[in-house]
Amino acid sequence: MKPFTAVRSESVAALGEVELIRRLGRWLAPVSPPSPRGMGDDCAVLPASRRPQLITVDPLIYGRHFDAGLAPERAGAKLLKRNLSDIAAMGGRPTAAVIALTLDPRVRIDWLRRFHRGLALCARRFGVSIVGGDVAQANGVLAASLTLLGCSTGGRFLERRGARPGDWIYVTGSLGASERSGHHWSFTPRLAEGAWLARRAEVRSMMDVSDGLAKDLWALAPPGTEPALEGAAVPLRRGAGLAEALGEGEDYELVLVVGARSPRAAFERAFKRAFPRTRLSCIGRFERPARIAPGSLRLRDYHGYEHLR
Repeated sequence: MKPFTAVRSESVAALGEVELIRRLGRWLAPVSPPSPRGMGDDCAVLPASRRPQLITVDPLIYGRHFDAGLAPERAGAKLLKRNLSDIAAMGGRPTAAVIALTLDPRVRIDWLRRFHRGLALCARRFGVSIVGGDVAQANGVLAASLTLLGCSTGGRFLERRGARPGDWIYVTGSLGASERSGHHWSFTPRLAEGAWLARRAEVRSMMDVSDGLAKDLWALAPPGTEPALEGAAVPLRRGAGLAEALGEGEDYELVLVVGARSPRAAFERAFKRAFPRTRLSCIGRFERPARIAPGSLRLRDYHGYEHLR
């Protein structure tokens, strides 16, 4: 659905900011609590948390992250799920979100209604309250930025730091052909898997794969090491080649590091019992350059997505 219209009565310009905000509250009603826990004040008032809190933010921009070929409901869900994947990567549980809209006055009211309906359905599915936000005008722009709060599910959350030389590299699911297959909007954030992995002592660090494994994996590498991968072990999504799997991005899978001396077979069996439908693949390990075996796949030969380059 094309989000812009030349018919003023169909556009947000016909509503104005005050009426638009009122309608946003109605469209999000199932997941938007009343003030002061939700929309209506300068800030939402949230209950105190006894556990460490998490916060992340991601945008969704028309012409960059989606186009008119993606249904508005799916775009709304994708905005939230991009953020949910970050919470999953730390082993957390989502709690509340705020959304900032940047709109051209020509944006269709119906497009925006359907976008927020999709967002609301996704938020209800994952237990997220939409507690506030903002609206701003910018000609030629359609963008939404969502800030998501969460908390740890136990006494531990996983960071990107923590891996050591010799540790094993695992990834959930399959990689590559995300745009062509529709995975970039249809994926399910690995929240349950992330929370389970955060409770496992074998797992040293973790992150989600959003810009391509060839870029993201370096953030987990211990100083003085490189990822040494087995190309045949990289799990490919149907129709994807290895270069796509390593560099295309928007996979929203978890990449994690398991200690070199951990009982890997027992860990893999436990994961399979907990998540029989989620694939888990060991794809290599972190090695010092002099110890990398001939024939290993080296990520320096591949490139992920990097903003502003």
